Amino acid sequence: MTLWRRRIKKDSGLVHHSDRGSQYVSVRYTDRRADIGAAASVGSVADSYDNAMAEALNGTFRAELIEMQGPWKDVDQAERAIFQWITWYNEERLHYALDYVPPAEYEEAFWRSQEQTPQSA
Repeated sequence: MTLWRRRIKKDSGLVHHSDRGSQYVSVRYTDRRADIGAAASVGSVADSYDNAMAEALNGTFRAELIEMQGPWKDVDQAERAIFQWITWYNEERLHYALDYVPPAEYEEAFWRSQEQTPQSA
């Protein structure tokens, strides 16, 4: 349904990233993924560097939100805090790796530059 809503066409270069969980390597799941033409990208076994970017983000999340602001009284408070942190992280937090620019601003500049750059055939 999501693919249909996003108008993603078969063989559009879609890549599905996952760990090696049994649900992602099952015959039924891989057949469905093949039906939409999505390539598989699964992590390697026992490789802590395989998902280093996600692990780094998890560490930042833990240090900047959970350890500094938690615990929360209920799920609603926790959800609110998480959504606020994600918004702050993406739209306001200055990132060293992006020349001290928030990710949303960096991405917007990237897409603007793509529109201005003529694509070769």
